[in-house]
Amino acid sequence: MREVLTIPNKTVYDSPLFKRAMRWVAWIIFRGKGWKPAGKRPNIPKYVIIAAPHTSNWDFLYTLCLAFLLDIEAVIMMKGAWFHWPVDRFFRWMGALPVDRSRSTGVVAKAVEAFHEQSNMVLVVPPSGTRRQVMYWKTGFYHIARSAGVPIVLGYLDYRHKVGGIGPTLYPSGDMTADMRLIREFYVGIEGKHPRRMQEFIATEGLHS
Repeated sequence: MREVLTIPNKTVYDSPLFKRAMRWVAWIIFRGKGWKPAGKRPNIPKYVIIAAPHTSNWDFLYTLCLAFLLDIEAVIMMKGAWFHWPVDRFFRWMGALPVDRSRSTGVVAKAVEAFHEQSNMVLVVPPSGTRRQVMYWKTGFYHIARSAGVPIVLGYLDYRHKVGGIGPTLYPSGDMTADMRLIREFYVGIEGKHPRRMQEFIATEGLHS
């Protein structure tokens, strides 16, 4: 994938009719699956949202539902491998961004540039991944927020209690070790779809740039 990071010019959020319809769809999915939203949209124009714990591809659907339910016009980073015909354009229209994490593509720099260019922007970043059953957190979300001068909002999906929502807001201090410790403490007790993967992360406290 040669594309680095391109913020969609037109998404579902630009159409009041489709946006309203998707909000109803999101509510039906949440109620149908027994989930409930929690928290409220931060009253700040630009920020990075951590979408965690990220242990399943189902997380994207629930994160998207939460964006509509909490009225957050989010741009969501997503695996580039999912962007293929015929769903490529649909994902982009829904505000998803293809990201190839296996390559050094300058995603952080492009995200920071986008924040500087936009007056309002919410970027959702799933910071975790799995490799051979070992959980680690990519720290790109921290570097993006720090360099762009925007806060980090702690979003979560708790599969055990079927609650998803918005947690505290953290302003990067520059001491990443200390900040990450606070972030990890918030997610203790919050279970992803595959709890063991999250437990391994908390135990090892793995961090990768």
